[in-house]
Amino acid sequence: TYDETISRALDVFEKVNRDIPLKGLHWFFDHAETISKRSIDRIAALGGGVAVQHRMAYQGEYFVERYGARAAEATPPIKTMLEAGVPVSAGTDATRVASYNPWVAMSWMITGRTVGGLQLTPQANCLDRETALRMLTEKVTWFSDEQGRKGRIEAGLYADLMVPDRDLFGCPESEIADISSLLTVVGGRVVWGAGEFRDFDDAPPPPAMPDWSPVRRWGGYGAWGADGAPLQARMKQAAAACACASACGVHGHAHAKAWASETPGGNDAGFWGALGCACWAV
Repeated sequence: TYDETISRALDVFEKVNRDIPLKGLHWFFDHAETISKRSIDRIAALGGGVAVQHRMAYQGEYFVERYGARAAEATPPIKTMLEAGVPVSAGTDATRVASYNPWVAMSWMITGRTVGGLQLTPQANCLDRETALRMLTEKVTWFSDEQGRKGRIEAGLYADLMVPDRDLFGCPESEIADISSLLTVVGGRVVWGAGEFRDFDDAPPPPAMPDWSPVRRWGGYGAWGADGAPLQARMKQAAAACACASACGVHGHAHAKAWASETPGGNDAGFWGALGCACWAV
Protein backbone atom coordinates (compact mmCIF):
# COMPACT_ATOMS: atom_id res chain seq x y z
CA THR A 1 0.00 0.00 0.00
CA TYR A 2 1.68 3.20 -1.18
CA ASP A 3 0.94 6.67 0.16
CA GLU A 4 -1.41 7.47 -2.71
CA THR A 5 -3.77 4.77 -1.44
CA ILE A 6 -3.13 5.41 2.25
CA SER A 7 -3.91 9.13 2.04
CA ARG A 8 -7.20 8.50 0.25
CA ALA A 9 -8.21 5.83 2.75
CA LEU A 10 -7.39 8.20 5.61
CA ASP A 11 -9.75 10.79 4.13
CA VAL A 12 -12.54 8.25 4.58
CA PHE A 13 -11.37 7.02 7.99
CA GLU A 14 -11.28 10.57 9.36
CA LYS A 15 -14.84 11.19 8.21
CA VAL A 16 -16.02 7.93 9.78
CA ASN A 17 -14.14 8.73 12.99
CA ARG A 18 -16.19 11.89 13.49
CA ASP A 19 -19.37 9.82 13.85
CA ILE A 20 -18.01 6.43 14.95
CA PRO A 21 -14.71 6.79 16.86
CA LEU A 22 -12.04 4.32 15.76
CA LYS A 23 -10.22 4.47 19.08
CA GLY A 24 -9.47 1.02 20.48
CA LEU A 25 -10.13 -0.88 17.24
CA HIS A 26 -6.46 -1.74 16.53
CA TRP A 27 -6.89 -1.08 12.81
CA PHE A 28 -3.86 -0.78 10.54
CA PHE A 29 -2.38 -0.43 7.08
CA ASP A 30 -0.14 -3.04 5.46
CA HIS A 31 3.17 -2.48 3.65
CA ALA A 32 3.30 1.36 3.57
CA GLU A 33 6.57 1.50 1.63
CA THR A 34 6.12 5.11 0.47
CA ILE A 35 4.03 6.46 3.34
CA SER A 36 4.52 10.19 3.97
CA LYS A 37 5.19 11.90 7.30
CA ARG A 38 1.78 13.56 7.07
CA SER A 39 0.04 10.20 6.66
CA ILE A 40 2.02 8.77 9.58
CA ASP A 41 0.82 11.62 11.79
CA ARG A 42 -2.77 11.12 10.62
CA ILE A 43 -2.61 7.40 11.47
CA ALA A 44 -1.19 8.23 14.90
CA ALA A 45 -4.01 10.71 15.53
CA LEU A 46 -6.61 8.05 14.69
CA GLY A 47 -4.96 5.39 16.85
CA GLY A 48 -4.02 3.12 13.95
CA GLY A 49 -0.93 1.06 13.20
CA VAL A 50 1.24 -0.12 10.32
CA ALA A 51 2.30 -3.70 9.58
CA VAL A 52 5.38 -3.79 7.38
CA GLN A 53 6.75 -6.69 5.36
CA HIS A 54 10.07 -7.33 3.69
CA ARG A 55 9.06 -7.39 0.07
CA MET A 56 11.62 -4.64 -0.56
CA ALA A 57 14.27 -7.24 0.27
CA TYR A 58 13.19 -8.91 -2.97
CA GLN A 59 11.95 -5.96 -5.02
CA GLY A 60 14.47 -3.32 -3.96
CA GLU A 61 16.47 -3.34 -7.19
CA TYR A 62 13.32 -2.86 -9.23
CA PHE A 63 12.14 -0.06 -6.93
CA VAL A 64 15.47 1.78 -7.31
CA GLU A 65 15.35 1.36 -11.07
CA ARG A 66 11.88 2.86 -11.18
CA TYR A 67 11.98 5.54 -8.48
CA GLY A 68 15.66 6.12 -7.76
CA ALA A 69 18.01 5.26 -4.90
CA ARG A 70 17.05 8.33 -2.86
CA ALA A 71 13.40 7.29 -2.75
CA ALA A 72 14.40 3.85 -1.48
CA GLU A 73 16.39 5.06 1.52
CA ALA A 74 13.41 4.81 3.88
CA THR A 75 11.06 2.41 2.17
CA PRO A 76 9.21 1.95 4.41
CA PRO A 77 10.24 4.62 6.98
CA ILE A 78 10.09 2.30 9.98
CA LYS A 79 12.11 4.51 12.33
CA THR A 80 9.94 7.55 11.56
CA MET A 81 6.78 5.58 12.30
CA LEU A 82 8.16 4.29 15.59
CA GLU A 83 9.26 7.79 16.62
CA ALA A 84 5.74 9.05 15.90
CA GLY A 85 4.35 6.54 18.40
CA VAL A 86 2.55 4.47 15.77
CA PRO A 87 2.29 0.74 16.56
CA VAL A 88 4.50 -0.97 13.97
CA SER A 89 5.07 -4.68 13.49
CA ALA A 90 7.04 -6.75 11.01
CA GLY A 91 6.10 -9.84 9.07
CA THR A 92 6.63 -11.59 5.75
CA ASP A 93 3.26 -11.47 3.94
CA ALA A 94 4.25 -14.90 2.70
CA THR A 95 4.05 -16.40 0.29
CA ARG A 96 2.60 -13.94 -2.17
CA VAL A 97 5.20 -11.19 -2.31
CA ALA A 98 8.12 -12.56 -0.30
CA SER A 99 9.55 -15.58 1.46
CA TYR A 100 7.89 -16.91 4.61
CA ASN A 101 11.27 -16.91 6.36
CA PRO A 102 11.18 -14.37 9.22
CA TRP A 103 14.99 -14.32 9.45
CA VAL A 104 15.23 -12.89 5.94
CA ALA A 105 12.89 -10.12 7.10
CA MET A 106 15.03 -9.65 10.21
CA SER A 107 18.18 -9.38 8.12
CA TRP A 108 16.60 -6.80 5.82
CA MET A 109 15.53 -4.56 8.72
CA ILE A 110 18.96 -4.74 10.37
CA THR A 111 21.28 -4.55 7.36
CA GLY A 112 19.16 -2.57 4.91
CA ARG A 113 20.27 -4.89 2.11
CA THR A 114 18.23 -6.80 -0.42
CA VAL A 115 18.72 -10.54 -0.86
CA GLY A 116 20.71 -9.60 -3.96
CA GLY A 117 23.14 -7.58 -1.83
CA LEU A 118 22.04 -4.04 -2.78
CA GLN A 119 22.46 -1.57 0.11
CA LEU A 120 18.96 -0.17 -0.11
CA THR A 121 18.68 1.54 3.27
CA PRO A 122 21.46 3.68 4.79
CA GLN A 123 22.64 2.55 8.21
CA ALA A 124 20.97 5.54 9.87
CA ASN A 125 17.57 4.17 8.84
CA CYS A 126 18.25 0.54 9.79
CA LEU A 127 17.08 -1.02 13.05
CA ASP A 128 19.19 -2.46 15.83
CA ARG A 129 18.81 -6.19 16.47
CA GLU A 130 16.67 -5.90 19.59
CA THR A 131 14.17 -3.54 17.93
CA ALA A 132 13.94 -5.79 14.88
CA LEU A 133 13.34 -8.83 17.11
CA ARG A 134 10.60 -7.02 19.02
CA MET A 135 9.01 -6.01 15.72
CA LEU A 136 8.52 -9.68 14.87
CA THR A 137 7.40 -10.76 18.34
CA GLU A 138 6.21 -8.37 21.04
CA LYS A 139 5.05 -5.61 18.66
CA VAL A 140 2.83 -8.01 16.72
CA THR A 141 0.52 -8.56 19.69
CA TRP A 142 -1.05 -5.10 19.35
CA PHE A 143 -2.30 -6.06 15.90
CA SER A 144 -3.92 -9.31 17.06
CA ASP A 145 -5.13 -7.69 20.30
CA GLU A 146 -3.13 -10.18 22.37
CA GLN A 147 -1.00 -7.79 24.40
CA GLY A 148 -0.06 -9.26 27.74
CA ARG A 149 -0.75 -12.79 26.50
CA LYS A 150 2.12 -13.52 24.12
CA GLY A 151 5.14 -11.96 22.41
CA ARG A 152 7.62 -12.29 25.30
CA ILE A 153 9.16 -15.11 27.32
CA GLU A 154 7.59 -14.25 30.64
CA ALA A 155 5.66 -15.99 33.40
CA GLY A 156 1.93 -15.92 32.72
CA LEU A 157 2.25 -15.54 28.94
CA TYR A 158 1.76 -18.28 26.36
CA ALA A 159 4.73 -20.64 26.17
CA ASP A 160 5.63 -19.71 22.59
CA LEU A 161 9.39 -19.79 22.08
CA MET A 162 12.18 -21.08 19.89
CA VAL A 163 15.85 -21.95 20.22
CA PRO A 164 17.86 -20.57 17.28
CA ASP A 165 20.88 -22.38 15.88
CA ARG A 166 23.07 -19.35 16.63
CA ASP A 167 23.03 -16.17 18.72
CA LEU A 168 21.14 -13.39 16.94
CA PHE A 169 22.97 -10.77 19.00
CA GLY A 170 26.42 -12.24 18.47
CA CYS A 171 26.53 -13.62 14.93
CA PRO A 172 27.77 -11.57 11.95
CA GLU A 173 25.11 -9.63 10.06
CA SER A 174 25.77 -11.80 7.03
CA GLU A 175 24.50 -14.86 8.95
CA ILE A 176 21.21 -13.47 10.26
CA ALA A 177 19.21 -14.61 7.24
CA ASP A 178 20.61 -18.14 7.69
CA ILE A 179 19.33 -18.59 11.25
CA SER A 180 16.94 -21.49 11.70
CA SER A 181 15.18 -23.12 14.62
CA LEU A 182 16.56 -26.02 16.63
CA LEU A 183 13.46 -26.13 18.82
CA THR A 184 10.06 -24.47 18.44
CA VAL A 185 7.43 -24.53 21.20
CA VAL A 186 3.88 -23.22 20.72
CA GLY A 187 1.54 -23.05 23.68
CA GLY A 188 3.91 -25.24 25.66
CA ARG A 189 3.92 -27.98 23.02
CA VAL A 190 6.97 -28.91 20.97
CA VAL A 191 6.10 -28.52 17.30
CA TRP A 192 9.62 -28.71 15.86
CA GLY A 193 12.81 -30.31 17.04
CA ALA A 194 16.08 -30.82 15.21
CA GLY A 195 19.67 -31.71 15.99
CA GLU A 196 20.03 -32.30 19.72
CA PHE A 197 16.31 -31.52 20.20
CA ARG A 198 15.09 -33.96 17.56
CA ASP A 199 13.80 -36.49 20.10
CA PHE A 200 11.45 -33.89 21.61
CA ASP A 201 9.53 -33.60 18.34
CA ASP A 202 7.17 -36.58 18.38
CA ALA A 203 4.90 -35.51 15.51
CA PRO A 204 6.05 -34.54 12.01
CA PRO A 205 4.69 -31.25 10.64
CA PRO A 206 1.79 -31.48 8.17
CA PRO A 207 2.73 -31.39 4.47
CA ALA A 208 3.49 -27.93 3.12
CA MET A 209 0.75 -26.19 1.18
CA PRO A 210 0.08 -25.89 -1.70
CA ASP A 211 0.85 -29.43 -2.79
CA TRP A 212 3.25 -28.17 -5.49
CA SER A 213 5.38 -26.31 -2.94
CA PRO A 214 9.12 -27.00 -3.39
CA VAL A 215 9.27 -27.41 0.40
CA ARG A 216 7.56 -30.78 0.01
CA ARG A 217 10.51 -32.09 -1.97
CA TRP A 218 13.49 -30.09 -0.81
CA GLY A 219 12.51 -29.10 2.73
CA GLY A 220 12.22 -25.55 4.01
CA TYR A 221 14.80 -23.21 5.44
CA GLY A 222 15.01 -25.48 8.45
CA ALA A 223 15.69 -28.63 6.41
CA TRP A 224 17.98 -31.02 8.24
CA GLY A 225 20.08 -33.94 7.14
CA ALA A 226 20.09 -37.44 8.54
CA ASP A 227 23.08 -36.49 10.68
CA GLY A 228 21.12 -33.67 12.31
CA ALA A 229 23.34 -30.99 10.79
CA PRO A 230 21.56 -27.87 9.54
CA LEU A 231 21.24 -27.45 5.81
CA GLN A 232 23.16 -24.17 5.90
CA ALA A 233 26.11 -25.81 7.69
CA ARG A 234 26.25 -28.65 5.18
CA MET A 235 26.18 -26.16 2.30
CA LYS A 236 29.06 -24.20 3.82
CA GLN A 237 31.06 -27.40 4.24
CA ALA A 238 30.46 -28.20 0.59
CA ALA A 239 31.48 -24.68 -0.40
CA ALA A 240 34.70 -24.99 1.59
CA ALA A 241 35.52 -28.19 -0.28
CA CYS A 242 34.84 -26.58 -3.65
CA ALA A 243 37.98 -25.44 -5.45
CA CYS A 244 36.31 -22.79 -7.60
CA ALA A 245 36.72 -19.09 -6.91
CA SER A 246 33.12 -18.05 -7.51
CA ALA A 247 29.75 -18.96 -6.06
CA CYS A 248 26.50 -18.71 -7.97
CA GLY A 249 23.85 -16.52 -6.35
CA VAL A 250 21.20 -19.15 -7.09
CA HIS A 251 22.96 -22.48 -6.50
CA GLY A 252 25.93 -21.43 -4.36
CA HIS A 253 28.74 -23.92 -5.00
CA ALA A 254 26.38 -26.78 -5.87
CA HIS A 255 27.52 -26.75 -9.48
CA ALA A 256 26.82 -30.42 -10.16
CA LYS A 257 23.26 -29.97 -8.95
CA ALA A 258 22.83 -26.94 -11.19
CA TRP A 259 24.15 -28.79 -14.23
CA ALA A 260 21.91 -31.78 -13.54
CA SER A 261 18.75 -29.75 -12.98
CA GLU A 262 16.20 -29.05 -15.66
CA THR A 263 16.80 -25.33 -15.12
CA PRO A 264 19.22 -24.14 -17.85
CA GLY A 265 21.92 -23.03 -15.43
CA GLY A 266 24.54 -23.83 -18.06
CA ASN A 267 23.06 -21.42 -20.59
CA ASP A 268 24.32 -17.89 -20.06
CA ALA A 269 21.58 -16.58 -22.34
CA GLY A 270 18.85 -18.49 -20.53
CA PHE A 271 16.65 -17.57 -17.60
CA TRP A 272 19.11 -18.25 -14.80
CA GLY A 273 21.93 -16.85 -16.85
CA ALA A 274 20.03 -13.59 -17.12
CA LEU A 275 19.96 -13.47 -13.33
CA GLY A 276 23.71 -13.82 -13.16
CA CYS A 277 24.16 -17.53 -12.46
CA ALA A 278 27.87 -18.27 -12.74
CA CYS A 279 27.60 -22.06 -12.83
CA TRP A 280 28.10 -22.15 -16.59
CA ALA A 281 31.49 -20.47 -16.19
CA VAL A 282 32.89 -22.90 -13.62
